[in-house]
Amino acid sequence: MDSKLLKTIRHRIEYYTFMGFILVIWLIPLEMVFTISNLLGWFVYSVLRVRRKVVLKNLRMAFPEKSIKELKNIGLRTYQNFAKMVFEYSRFPLLKKEAVLSDWEIEGREHLDWALKRGKGAVIVAGHFGNWEYMGACLAQMGYPIAFLVGEQHNKLIDDMMNQNREIMGSRIIHMGIAVRGVMKTLRDNGFIALLSDQDAGRQGVFVNYFGKPSSTHQGPAIFALKTGAPIIFASAIRLPRGRHKMVFERLYLDHLDGITDENIHKTTQAYTALLEKKVREYPDHWFWMHRRWKRKPLKSQ
Repeated sequence: MDSKLLKTIRHRIEYYTFMGFILVIWLIPLEMVFTISNLLGWFVYSVLRVRRKVVLKNLRMAFPEKSIKELKNIGLRTYQNFAKMVFEYSRFPLLKKEAVLSDWEIEGREHLDWALKRGKGAVIVAGHFGNWEYMGACLAQMGYPIAFLVGEQHNKLIDDMMNQNREIMGSRIIHMGIAVRGVMKTLRDNGFIALLSDQDAGRQGVFVNYFGKPSSTHQGPAIFALKTGAPIIFASAIRLPRGRHKMVFERLYLDHLDGITDENIHKTTQAYTALLEKKVREYPDHWFWMHRRWKRKPLKSQ
């Protein structure tokens, strides 16, 4: 059996397993979802221990002042919050607009409205923090002209399903392969482009300070903003009790930066990375610690 066929079979098994999991979630009464997600998070963290070593290593690097007991507690809550996010995301096809809007409180909405009146759109930057998918869905349901820059999952079937879920909630998708053209058109049309910029960007990234360590970070948000004059608005999603959420928008004041230079890209990227770090320090169990954020080291010349 050749490798291509094996890959196809594996992807189909992954897809149908995931779809079966989603159907089970749909059958669970909403009031039980968070209890079950807490148990699932505990099971993956404590029993299966999926990427647990990576999580604890990252937490030790970020919070050297905390005890191992504190770090393990943050790690557990991280898995539980991620499980809640997966459950919430899986229920997108069942949600009505009124239910989505009632789940969210909003702080800083005036920055979004200011950007629309200005006429140059906005670059909305977020991290893998809180329920970033649900926040994007709520923005779309609120009627903001928003498009999401997304990468492609290895499993095309799951990738298509994820994008269908996003589109069900009113989100427009821009794939990485046509990113520049789609982003520029969106901003020219006074739309919002939303993207996550908090994972290792390899040698192509710009190294900025994140938790006191040089961290390779994608340059895209800074380049898009500097090239078009669109403002950058940092967004974060905070989990509240009883299944509710709060989205917070903060405007970056970078009007004094003129032109796409290495220095301006670095200053812009550092500015929104600093805002993310501030939120993660405040809500450490909200961030996606499973990712090897400090995998890449800067060259001596950087």
